[in-house]
Amino acid sequence: MTNNAPKIVTLLGLLTMMTGSTVYAQDGKTLSFTDDRGVKVEVPFQPKRIASISYFANDVALALGIKPVASTYMTAGREPDFLLGTTAGMKHVGQRAKPNLELLSEAKPDLIVAIRRYTVGNAPQLEKIASFVAFNMELLDGSDREIAELSKILGNPERGIQLNKEFRAHLADFAAKAPKDVRPRFAIMWGGETPLAFHTENTAASIVTVVGGDNIAGNMTPGGEFGIDLSLETMLEKDPEVLFIYDSGPDRPHENKPIWQELTAMKNKRVFYVGDQWVETNGPIAREIVLREAAHYLYPDAFSAVDVRAEAAKIIPGEAQN
Repeated sequence: MTNNAPKIVTLLGLLTMMTGSTVYAQDGKTLSFTDDRGVKVEVPFQPKRIASISYFANDVALALGIKPVASTYMTAGREPDFLLGTTAGMKHVGQRAKPNLELLSEAKPDLIVAIRRYTVGNAPQLEKIASFVAFNMELLDGSDREIAELSKILGNPERGIQLNKEFRAHLADFAAKAPKDVRPRFAIMWGGETPLAFHTENTAASIVTVVGGDNIAGNMTPGGEFGIDLSLETMLEKDPEVLFIYDSGPDRPHENKPIWQELTAMKNKRVFYVGDQWVETNGPIAREIVLREAAHYLYPDAFSAVDVRAEAAKIIPGEAQN
């Protein structure tokens, strides 16, 4: 399988030059820019009440020392460790794919930051509630830009740039320290009857690839989706040595199929059920934690196990941790 690490590292270098290329018009109270829908939007400069549809805005805001007032969730009843459980103190406004607009309105946000693919259909309704901006939040080649743009909206562009530079340095450092004599085959997937695996351009998969993994899902087709349905038969053919499975709860139908037991990752006990940061990876906290977890799971003898909350606490300022 093709080694994509050099390509991705080069891409990160290009992003360094591209970050901040969006032109903002500021009148002292608002900022104007084009979001990932291709829509020109005006948003309040330094908004006070942020609502997040996905965890991305929580991730960026908390890294800047700001606590949003409302958030969707990934899995009901779970407050993500990579956000130090701070979402427990926010108004819950439904699952990220189906936000409850009535609850969202009750939170009285002055800015809604959303994941684009889940809010295309109800964007007009969201715009009636508050200023609304949508990001793709899918691929590594958008992460730096998204963090930089939202950091500027939230009034701290310097911190956004710093977070991007630190991540690129950390990514290069982990890649340099990883063993070079082996590249474990891996997949990052949602469980289910037919698992959905992430292509290499997906942010989490890109990170694992740079650290030293070989993604069995391969690259995206031009203009295609960031994930692909892989039957268990196909997975057995490609035979991943390490599996990262999003832990969405106790329902794991894939485990009940005989073919599941034949996978090398299963036989070698290298199947890891991972947290929300592996799906919501485009924020500065999530991607730093995924980097460290990926390195340890790929090469446990070379990299230490990760305390997710301890790593998150290094990035989130104390005033935003409670």
